[in-house]
Amino acid sequence: MLNQSTRPPRPTLTGPIFLYALIDVFGLACVGIGASWFAAGKGAILTGFPTSAVEAVVCTAGGAAVMLWAVARILREIAKQAPQMQAKYDAYIAANHPDKIRKATDD
Repeated sequence: MLNQSTRPPRPTLTGPIFLYALIDVFGLACVGIGASWFAAGKGAILTGFPTSAVEAVVCTAGGAAVMLWAVARILREIAKQAPQMQAKYDAYIAANHPDKIRKATDD
């Protein structure tokens, strides 16, 4: 398969990140269901829902709000991995690009 040492490190998929990603997908589905009413004038994805412009707007806006909330939580969880990711990245740079090693500063 792929040689893992030649690619930069990536964040680790944790349970909370996966859960928030599923919630994000739910929000995306709500946006799609609500927006389909605007495209077709009726519930194009789910028969009988949304039945009015008000339901379509609420579904679309609610889905967008859920998506924004979930993405914020995903970014928060990834930010918790920052020290670990920095260490992995420094090791990657030292192993694959020794000419680009950052100099230590005395602050």
